[in-house]
Amino acid sequence: MNQQISIQFPNNISVYIKREDLIHPYVSGNKFRKLKYNLLQAKNENENSLLTFGGAFSNHIAAVAFAGREQHFKTIGVIRGEELVTKVQENPTLKFAHECGMQFEFVNREEYRLKQEEFFLSRLKDKYGSFYLIPEGGTNALAIQGCEEILNEQDAEFDFICCPVGTAGTISGIINSALHHQKILGFPALKGDFLQDEICTFVKNKNWELITDYHFGGYGKVNLDLVAFINQFYKDTKIPLDPIYTGKMVFGILDLIQKNYFKANSKILLIHTGGLQGIDGMNEKLKNKKLPIIKIHD
Repeated sequence: MNQQISIQFPNNISVYIKREDLIHPYVSGNKFRKLKYNLLQAKNENENSLLTFGGAFSNHIAAVAFAGREQHFKTIGVIRGEELVTKVQENPTLKFAHECGMQFEFVNREEYRLKQEEFFLSRLKDKYGSFYLIPEGGTNALAIQGCEEILNEQDAEFDFICCPVGTAGTISGIINSALHHQKILGFPALKGDFLQDEICTFVKNKNWELITDYHFGGYGKVNLDLVAFINQFYKDTKIPLDPIYTGKMVFGILDLIQKNYFKANSKILLIHTGGLQGIDGMNEKLKNKKLPIIKIHD
């Protein structure tokens, strides 16, 4: 569903948002797309368990936990941060995943960096038995295949397609399925330019660019300006935004419009990648710092 943003923009620019967050109440946005073919592959391989990786507030962890329960898989989450072992009930994301039946393996940050090493995975297999491995963030070739289905025939009218970028899977799928006249803009939630090379391993087209000025300090970082923007945007449009990915992208797009980045009469499509489950966790952090919280409910 493409929803026009009800804000008056200069130069006859029109902005729409594809509400991927509405696909599924718990496996929303790009997580639904990334898991679609991975779950089918796990069934084809006759695996009964899914194992994946993530942090304390990971949308991916929550989505795998729910999808696993729905599709009758056991799920194992390797969680970054051994200090979290006693804080599951205090953490909205981990509490939800646990209630969906996910088992946790808490590891320190040094061990977590070894998550792609064969000896590390062998140790997990010794402990948990055979499993289907889903990478951190869900990005692999099957995930990109799923993300290629985000765009459809009705999206051909847009000049720019914009999406948040985490592990590069979503933007890679969009780049692969976009039409030749469309420019793809990615807004990384992380600092640094390393994602350029990651994307190039999945795509051949050159119709894309990363806009790296709107990460707000890096992954999981927000400030008062971003919180105020998300709250005001909801008041103006009734569209909820998450603070880690989509909120930063929308902030960036509206800022670029004011800076005349886009030519007159441009039609821009923003991809809402979901992630709204992470708001509760972010609000807990904001409350602890006695800062304003994100309000996406009337």
